[in-house]
Amino acid sequence: MLASRVLLTKKASTVLSRQPACLAHQGDWGNWGNTNVAVVYSGCGWWDGTDVHEAAYTMYHLSRNGAKFQIFAPNQQQMHVMDHMKKQPSSGENRNMMMESARFSHGQGMMQIQDLSRLDVSSFDAIIFPGGHGIVKNLSTFNKEGKDCKLHNDVERVLKEFHKNRKPIGLSSMAPLLACRVLPSLEVTMGYEKDESSRWGNWPNTNMVTAVKSMGARHNVREPYEAYVDEKNRVISTPSFMWETDYHYHYIFDGIGNMVKHVMRMSSK
Repeated sequence: MLASRVLLTKKASTVLSRQPACLAHQGDWGNWGNTNVAVVYSGCGWWDGTDVHEAAYTMYHLSRNGAKFQIFAPNQQQMHVMDHMKKQPSSGENRNMMMESARFSHGQGMMQIQDLSRLDVSSFDAIIFPGGHGIVKNLSTFNKEGKDCKLHNDVERVLKEFHKNRKPIGLSSMAPLLACRVLPSLEVTMGYEKDESSRWGNWPNTNMVTAVKSMGARHNVREPYEAYVDEKNRVISTPSFMWETDYHYHYIFDGIGNMVKHVMRMSSK
């Protein structure tokens, strides 16, 4: 009987030692809650705000890696409201970016949405911008002005402040456009440079790759499940939904996971 109990105890210890790090309140990069990350959204929805998958995957991977995070968005009207079924603007509708971004929040503790104008770089270890067309419509004027676009004032402010303070900046999908517009000599990825089929999908937004190169950035080709790390500038990017796929979303999930892990790694230095 005693021998059986000892054997069971050993087996239980072995099983517990193999459990995910979150059960011990420790992620892949550091202790739970020691890293505080600002996440900036631009609304809710791929065609007129922040993509819902990129937003959710970012929060999941931050949680998995032991970070606290705070959602921010500009407290202003978005460019327009899109009918996501027809992929056309809806007439007569106006929505606020901050109110739309609050859809991602459960409204409790650190999950509560805040006005981007209140983001203080000294309170955070890193910042992440998930993608979606809100990047080019709401956080910048790229949709109208292309490579000569202007950034939302607070977006430009926080990017420059985090960069100046050597705090990591994570970017997915279209978001490298923002950083490349106001920060010098970055190295980023937005996926492929030509619209060609790859792994059950294609790359329809390569004009944005051309734009970041014209802004002085160096572009690096990567797959949607990969991230590119600019160690010098502490900028990490991943293509995510620059790649158009019908249902292979796990590649996007993995790419954002790689981006978040490098953000956390740099935050721990």
